Amino acid sequence: MAELLLPKNSRTKEGKTFKAADGLKNVKRFRVYRYDPDSGENPRIDTYEIDMDKCGPMVLDALLKIKNEIDPTLTLRRSCREGICGSCAMNIDGTNTLACTKYCSEIKGDARVYPLPHMKVVKDLVPDLTHFYAQYASIKPWIRTQSAPPDRERLQSKHEREKLDGLYECILCACCSTSCPSYWWNSDRYLGPAILLQAYRWIVDSRDEDTGTRLDELEDPFKLYRCHTIMNCTRTCPKGLNPAKAIAEIKKLIAARAG
Repeated sequence: MAELLLPKNSRTKEGKTFKAADGLKNVKRFRVYRYDPDSGENPRIDTYEIDMDKCGPMVLDALLKIKNEIDPTLTLRRSCREGICGSCAMNIDGTNTLACTKYCSEIKGDARVYPLPHMKVVKDLVPDLTHFYAQYASIKPWIRTQSAPPDRERLQSKHEREKLDGLYECILCACCSTSCPSYWWNSDRYLGPAILLQAYRWIVDSRDEDTGTRLDELEDPFKLYRCHTIMNCTRTCPKGLNPAKAIAEIKKLIAARAG
């Protein structure tokens, strides 16, 4: 009989509990994933009780309150606090989202806060995005042209500009890619929904003159065709974008030129 073993450090254990003061009426518990690879210990789940009457409304507010007032060892990424930079992407209450745009009031019961799934953890809530950014660089995300540059800017019509709506808003938070089972199993070769949406953004940009080469680079059994339209990416996108549709449009363009 085959014996399947979990990878090292994959089991979590109960950690510390930081209780709120007695008598508070509006207390919410946050169960937060804690992991320090340098320690050699398994991850733990620490529990923090927060007085929500003295805390901002977002999950990021609660995490910063924990770090600033309760436990300074907690490690997380954050920057803009406006849903623009993507730094505070994490798994909250079972869904990949941005901590700065997720209301604590939307979470029933304890708030469970984990790093983005299926990625190596640098520490606590910080995933290692090195490979993700390398994949982004691989699509050469800038306007590629062969013609001589114009005297001023390269112009677009209003209709041409509208084709970028629903694409340019992507903030590369990685919520969609880390929710995709195909990306979990094939991230070494499959580009994933975030990068493919970004690739389509440049393919449909009227100012770009390298569409053929871009499609050639994507026409690969793994880079593109590991997408099985599971739709997790579209469901979880905190910006309301549709990566699955962008991937389908790339497949259509490749099929159209082959026919």
